[in-house]
Amino acid sequence: MKPLSRRTYAIVAILLAAVIFIGLNIGADATFTTTRLDLTQNGQYTLAPGTKNILRHLKEPILLKFFYSKKTAADYAQVSSYAGRVRDLLNEYAALSHGKIRVEEIDPEPFSAAEDQATASGLSGAPTQTGDVVYFGLVGTNTIDGKETIPFFSQDRESFVEYDLTSLVYHLSHPKKPKLGIISSIPLQAGAGGIQAMMQGRSRPYIAYQELSQSYDTQTLERNFTSIPSDIDVLMIVHPQSMNDEQQYAIDQFVLRGGRALVFVDPASEISAVGGFNTQQGPTSSDLPKLFKAWGIGYDSGKVVGDRGLAQPIQSSDPRNPIQPYPLWLHIPADRVAHNDQVTGQLQSLNLASVGALAPIKGASTTFTPLVSSSVDAGLIDAMMVRFNPDPQSVMTQIVPTGHPFTIAARIFGTAKTAFPKGPPVPEKPAKTPPGQKPPPPPAKQAPQLRVSKEPVNVIVMADTDLFDDKFWVRLGTLYGRTVAAPFADNGAFILNAVENLTGSGDLISLRTRATNDRPFTVVKKLQAEAQAKFQQQQQALQQRLTDTQQRLRTLQQGGQPGQTNAAAGISPAQQSEIERFRHELTETRAKIREVQRNLRASVDQLGSLLSFMNIALVPLLVAAFAIVLALLRRRRRARAIAF
Repeated sequence: MKPLSRRTYAIVAILLAAVIFIGLNIGADATFTTTRLDLTQNGQYTLAPGTKNILRHLKEPILLKFFYSKKTAADYAQVSSYAGRVRDLLNEYAALSHGKIRVEEIDPEPFSAAEDQATASGLSGAPTQTGDVVYFGLVGTNTIDGKETIPFFSQDRESFVEYDLTSLVYHLSHPKKPKLGIISSIPLQAGAGGIQAMMQGRSRPYIAYQELSQSYDTQTLERNFTSIPSDIDVLMIVHPQSMNDEQQYAIDQFVLRGGRALVFVDPASEISAVGGFNTQQGPTSSDLPKLFKAWGIGYDSGKVVGDRGLAQPIQSSDPRNPIQPYPLWLHIPADRVAHNDQVTGQLQSLNLASVGALAPIKGASTTFTPLVSSSVDAGLIDAMMVRFNPDPQSVMTQIVPTGHPFTIAARIFGTAKTAFPKGPPVPEKPAKTPPGQKPPPPPAKQAPQLRVSKEPVNVIVMADTDLFDDKFWVRLGTLYGRTVAAPFADNGAFILNAVENLTGSGDLISLRTRATNDRPFTVVKKLQAEAQAKFQQQQQALQQRLTDTQQRLRTLQQGGQPGQTNAAAGISPAQQSEIERFRHELTETRAKIREVQRNLRASVDQLGSLLSFMNIALVPLLVAAFAIVLALLRRRRRARAIAF
């Protein structure tokens, strides 16, 4: 029998490899239906532990109807790809739910009963160029007629799709919402337009408040409240101003009886200056001095944290330096939050403004655990100087770093004593109610005073209220008449995580923060901060010298002496010589200022050049080097073969 040639062996080997490859793909596709390889840094495409826990503990059946216009959307690659991901997630949810979740996919073709069903369920259709409508939404129902919908899967929220789906399932499986009491001097339900916008019917609540209202049964207490309703699970206090002793006593007893509290105070609340109940000009401060002392918290409402290391860049009115770091607006990265606490463990970033500093009181019976901190390149500034749009450079010069971080948010846990050891305060005599206004509720019968907490108190305090402001953490857009919010920071996640943690649930916490793909150039920011600190004083001195020289030159050109206001008739040779000297000095000073500004960007430009080289030239050079080495090795091997 004639032996097979090498060529035949090669063809057979290729065919056998192809058969094995196809067989492995078919087997893997049938076996590993929910397996994914996720190479993203924060596990973007891996189900979070909270999702798995919710699916594992479902008690009642849930029906998910996935409406997707498959035929109509076939020409739109991005929509088709996104729909494939949603479909895979829904199938994975069903597989992990032990039969509790049933998924139905419906293609609402034009003029069909399915399209009528999609419209009746509250889904939004996206019109196409051909006039057809694409439906891409979800309707979930439970056995007690509860219904939750996602009207349209927006591309802007693709990174949040797991949170949206799990949140929908969670709310269907937990129809009874915990009750959240709100005490706030900032009209959260009115939004940035304030009370005036609400009276005109054009208000839009802050996004954080909207999300709280969707997840909890919220109740806003009247400004003249004297007691806390007994059915409230968590009390959220935002920017408390001018609270009398009777109101602080009500909060004191609520916490001592086991109620949970989330408190936001601020030494210079910028959000309070926009609409609301604030009658003062500029940002205002807030404090709960008696309660903070009883809980073991030190806080000075007259001091603001200025942080050169975490300063956010802002637009400046200076044309020579249009972008400047503003040390009162802080970008808190992941390494400045507590990773061992459920509220902050998954946060990626926070954007805060004019924050205060919290500290433990020596000898307190409670435990003070920092949750959010500044950098070590921070110092305290008088709050009065930041209330009227201070200049970034002037604020920067006021900062004297202490070398240690300041605590911005903290958890207080442990046994606490009452803030009113001498007994309940005497109720204030109610003022006469103006005509047309609702009279205050009658004083409730007071329960016996608790002097020590029944169980360990659990309070979370943050020295900032501006994290509620949409402009600091979320981009708003409109999609087919609906507002779409795309977070770029975790401000809203911090608020929701804190409330959820205080209510005793934490499954959704791991989902809220993983999608905020805010990946700041930390190395670049550090280089800029170091350069700013190094050259700022030199730049300011040169700028002052330039201003002085220009003034003296202007005076001489008018024919007078420094300090004169009226010009003389002529200019003497000595004055002409002095003018030429000043012009030369002016040119030199401007050149030095340009050199300092170049130095400010030198390190960043060097880093950019290095990255450009690595991205453009390094890989081709490595490939070329590998090819050369491989060629030399093959040549050497052939030479050896010939020699033998």
